[in-house]
Amino acid sequence: MENVIECPFCGRELDKDKVIKRKYVCYECGYYFRVRTNNRIKMVADRGSFEQWFEDLVESNPLSFEGYEEKLEATREKTGLTEAVTVGKCRIYGEEAVIGVCDSRFLMGSMGHVVGERITAAVERATELRLPVFIFCCSGGARMQEGIISLMQMAKTTAAIKRHSDAGLFYCTILTDPTTGGVTASFATVGDVIMAEPGALIGFAGPRVIKQTIGQDLPEGFQRAEFQVEKGFADGIVKREDLRKTIYYLIVANRPKEGVFRVRRQSEEDKRFMYTEILKELTWKSRSLTAWEKVKAVRQAIRPSAKDYMDYIFDFFVEAKGDRAYGDDQAIMGGIAMLNGQPITVIADMKGNTIEECQKRNFGMPLPEGYRKALRLMKQAEKFGRPIVSFVNTAGAYCGIEAEERGQGEAIARNLLEMSALKVPVLCIVIGEGGSGGALATAVGNEVWMMENATYSILSPEGFASILWKDASAAPKASEVMNITSQDLKRLGVVEKIIPEFGGANPNTVEAIGEYMRDEIVKFLDACEGKDWESFAEDRYNRFRKY
Repeated sequence: MENVIECPFCGRELDKDKVIKRKYVCYECGYYFRVRTNNRIKMVADRGSFEQWFEDLVESNPLSFEGYEEKLEATREKTGLTEAVTVGKCRIYGEEAVIGVCDSRFLMGSMGHVVGERITAAVERATELRLPVFIFCCSGGARMQEGIISLMQMAKTTAAIKRHSDAGLFYCTILTDPTTGGVTASFATVGDVIMAEPGALIGFAGPRVIKQTIGQDLPEGFQRAEFQVEKGFADGIVKREDLRKTIYYLIVANRPKEGVFRVRRQSEEDKRFMYTEILKELTWKSRSLTAWEKVKAVRQAIRPSAKDYMDYIFDFFVEAKGDRAYGDDQAIMGGIAMLNGQPITVIADMKGNTIEECQKRNFGMPLPEGYRKALRLMKQAEKFGRPIVSFVNTAGAYCGIEAEERGQGEAIARNLLEMSALKVPVLCIVIGEGGSGGALATAVGNEVWMMENATYSILSPEGFASILWKDASAAPKASEVMNITSQDLKRLGVVEKIIPEFGGANPNTVEAIGEYMRDEIVKFLDACEGKDWESFAEDRYNRFRKY
């Protein structure tokens, strides 16, 4: 029957109209069908807004490869495409962007010199027009019939993207099934943000090449999109139902930097009311705790996490994953949030509230890849002029064998080095434990705040007592002499502000604390308005120079 198609994954017969309505996703098993160029454009572009570029660039036969021209002509007739990539400008919810769409039907989306030229020319024009670029990648890699000329496209496309990046512009790739070979090793994996469709095959050498070259059979799920996110090579999985609004959000959150810092604001009618009723009714019910009582308080599983507060501080938050080199350390969460229309990069230590979550997050003790993920996101924030808010809550950096093997000390030192010079406002808030260099690695701020019962120390009281007195049981005594409370550190000038806990941070006060922090963050941003970018790094240098 004409209106019935078979799912390649589950083998079931499907109603074609129903599959199309679900944006070419199998409604039985969730398999993502490969999407033709025109359908992909319809998914993301405002109706009638796509303006195609460089269609006159048509493939030749640079190596005079026998039968290549005939193969090209037959493929053009079969697909209705002139090449494996289509590029142009469009609007997405009214926002202008340059997009490129690779199509696997054209010689498996392989990259010849015209594919490379179209992408390069599109990126160059986007640079001239100061527009963001989004490319939907789908390719078997370099085009064999063009040999070394195809290989040169890897360098050519990435060089254009580097110039686009140096101009302070946003570049994003969406990796679809399959993305392999020379495309993976060039323009597909150098985005400011890298997203992937569910289940997409992504890798340098595909499974067949690996099998034929070295005889290895790959494990189940290897090189799939979910694997790439887990290993830190992509920011996240994007479903087609969320694709258009995700791209719009990325455009808004990554606008080019202006001459000085300006707070981006929503119109008054769009603003969320700053305080909730609960905050109006609560007063700052400070309860005097000893230093040791505060140490025990911040270690309680019931104490709210950064994400709990973020739900009340920010209008919404999109997480970004991975260090692009080894993995995604879940002891540190990062991404882009919105606050009254202002994009903000958020970094947050995460401990977990249950045994299972604590284990997944390594009890909030980051590994080197966690610090490198945080730094990647902070450098991205600097590129696009986004303020940074860092929530600190860690007993310290993880000190196991794997952390040492992967360069824990260097990762922390690199963060201190780079954070000191970031040319954007940086606000750090210690919400629980601030343990040693592992905490400082994400706490080099223009201002550092602490919650009322938080602690911040050179190391744990137990470690302090063990080193000085050879007796870990003397930790309560150590906590009293270490000057680790927010009140101590405010007196010493290590922190600028103390955040009230309204009687103690717990599920009953989390909303009030979050709303209070929201208001104070807004004031912090307002105070930064009009400052030139260099001044933020200079002020931060002077802040730490005084100690």
